[in-house]
Amino acid sequence: MASDHVDVLIVGAGLSGVGAAVHLQRECPGKTYAVLEARGAAGGTWDLFRYPGIRSDSDMFTLGYSFKPWTNPKAIADGDAIREYVRETAREYGVQEHIRFHHRVLRAEWDSATARWTVHAHRDDTGEDVAVTCAFLFTNSGYYRYDEGYTPEFPGVERYAGRLVHPQHWPEDLDYAGKRVVVIGSGATAVTLVPAMAERAGHVTMLQRSPTYVISLPSRDPLADAARRWLPAKAAYAVTRWKNVALGVANFQLSRRAPNLVKKFLRRAARGSLPVGYDVDRHFSPRYNPWDQRLCVVPDGDLFAAVRAGKAAVVTDTIDTFTERGIRLSSGEELPADVVVTATGLNLLALGGMTLAVDGAEVDLASTVAYKGMMLSGVPNFAMTIGYTNASWTLKADLVATYVCRLLRHLDDTGQQIVTPLAPDTTDLVPIIDLQSGYVLRAVDRLPKQGPAAPWRLHQNYPRDVLLMRHGRLTDSGVRFSRAGTPATVADRPAPVA
Repeated sequence: MASDHVDVLIVGAGLSGVGAAVHLQRECPGKTYAVLEARGAAGGTWDLFRYPGIRSDSDMFTLGYSFKPWTNPKAIADGDAIREYVRETAREYGVQEHIRFHHRVLRAEWDSATARWTVHAHRDDTGEDVAVTCAFLFTNSGYYRYDEGYTPEFPGVERYAGRLVHPQHWPEDLDYAGKRVVVIGSGATAVTLVPAMAERAGHVTMLQRSPTYVISLPSRDPLADAARRWLPAKAAYAVTRWKNVALGVANFQLSRRAPNLVKKFLRRAARGSLPVGYDVDRHFSPRYNPWDQRLCVVPDGDLFAAVRAGKAAVVTDTIDTFTERGIRLSSGEELPADVVVTATGLNLLALGGMTLAVDGAEVDLASTVAYKGMMLSGVPNFAMTIGYTNASWTLKADLVATYVCRLLRHLDDTGQQIVTPLAPDTTDLVPIIDLQSGYVLRAVDRLPKQGPAAPWRLHQNYPRDVLLMRHGRLTDSGVRFSRAGTPATVADRPAPVA
């Protein structure tokens, strides 16, 4: 079994993993590193998902990296453009040479005596088991399970004679031109699929059990277009990025403080985009408040346009059973379908499924508490990237990578080797992902927790996190710095630093 050592081991070569590698090169140029990627190419989510219309549900001026301006005219970009942006970044900054593809990480074991992780991976291309040791382990594998999407049990599905497809595993040979399509679901994937498939299908029906908030945004950003004409590329990008950050924060805060006002705005916007007399309350007015689940963005109102044109329809009902020809609803109506797409969600899988052990003791993720949303109590020299749920993933990924680099420099400057978060003395804990979406609720008992206040609370507020992660102090009562030979399970807590 081959073995080697690097200072920092990054897991995942998607949007956040490639970004983490660039930050490490720029801010800690003396550190050696490698990137382990389970798939055969960089791009992560944007390399995996290939269904029609796949695109971002965040603007690319905030989903893009802080260090590399997004220059494509489209603010809401398609998956191919995002995948190429990630790969171009990897090539441009020399990250590509550090990526080891087909390395599926299975387990990581920390040894306090040597202050090292031993990371075990399986090479899917050769069948070989390999081990890499590192001083710091940085996971950027997201929290979705990539090999399997979520599909509920549908009564009678075995009788269905048509084609049944899950978006996570889109078949290249699927021809839906002129056919009747039913897309089951109401989230970001469904509202993307429906207008994209409606361009070629005979008709597309979005079948939803309950509605989701849907908002139309322009696919191009007028301020970005103007800024590019008058400012250097980096300045134009920064102006647009901060404008969109400010709008996002304002939208989220207003939704939390005046949800009824935001509900009225979203309802009015939907009503203005749909045919006169359309039942907006039934199909586009959810029972929950805005941002209890993510808002679904449709560029240039393409979903509404497909409904207006009669190419698509929204049906709000529950499934009684599948039939040979389609789906019979609880209301008695039957939806004929040549193709059924189950856009019913994803499964969460923390850390890409890898297990952790510290000094021989297994780590139970559900028993850990997240420090600043990026480290785990009792787990030394370890960080993970979890993006915002109310804003672009990369905004938080950039901050986490910057913070990791600050930590690494602090360890070197102080002669320390180990940084370990210590669990807060409280039982007031909640899941780290504060959403009521089904994919979160199904896995909530397996996720790390967060505490009642900073540094154990994830604020979902980018400007506030900029101050905390880029400029806040590294030493506080939540972490302990030490050298090799100090057990990670010490119970004493350091005094707060003034």
